Amino acid sequence: MDGDHTADGGWIIKSVKQDKKERRRYHLFGDSEDPLLSVHEDILIRFNLMKGRLLMESELDEIRTEDERYRAYALAVYYLGAKPRTRKQIEQYLKRKQFEEMNIGYALDRLESEHIVDDEQYAHQFAAQRLKSGLKGRHWIKQELQQLGISQELAGEALRTLNGEAELASANAAAGKKWRSLKGTPKERKQKLIVFLLRRGFPGDIAREAVKSVESEEEEDAFGMDEGF
Repeated sequence: MDGDHTADGGWIIKSVKQDKKERRRYHLFGDSEDPLLSVHEDILIRFNLMKGRLLMESELDEIRTEDERYRAYALAVYYLGAKPRTRKQIEQYLKRKQFEEMNIGYALDRLESEHIVDDEQYAHQFAAQRLKSGLKGRHWIKQELQQLGISQELAGEALRTLNGEAELASANAAAGKKWRSLKGTPKERKQKLIVFLLRRGFPGDIAREAVKSVESEEEEDAFGMDEGF
């Protein structure tokens, strides 16, 4: 690259070539076969890096830094395309891609400022979804949220907004599925079911209510069969 210097210490961009694999990435060449820079399309436009442009030494570090920060941000957006993620999940992903801490921080802060990443909203949506389709109680959900990097405060706030009737309905559904597979006397089955529901994260009062509901349904079924005879 030294051979490309102009008299005033800069470099003239002689050609701009699109990367064959990453179509939004461009290589900038001077007189050398090696590129002066490789940048994302948005950085290319932002700094007006077109053929004939004079690049000064003082600009190169700034452009490289901005490109690296943008790469971290763009990769995070791509990672988010599959499903919502927490700030912690994105941070871990970018670390695996070996980005520097300051570039990861820039990407995360930008994503949050643009409301693309919102741990509070994520916590509320995740908790409601897990309660409904995962048949899990609030204690289990809280552990899952914290494992995903949600703070204890945000996790607690999300759990406080959960509908008590919805949680009981989830416990009833989980209890109904489990009850049919349990063996032993009615008392033993009841004890096993309560333990099962507590392990699923349901509070004790909801677990006991769900067990009563299952017992009541079984009694009604048995009564109905007797009437049939």
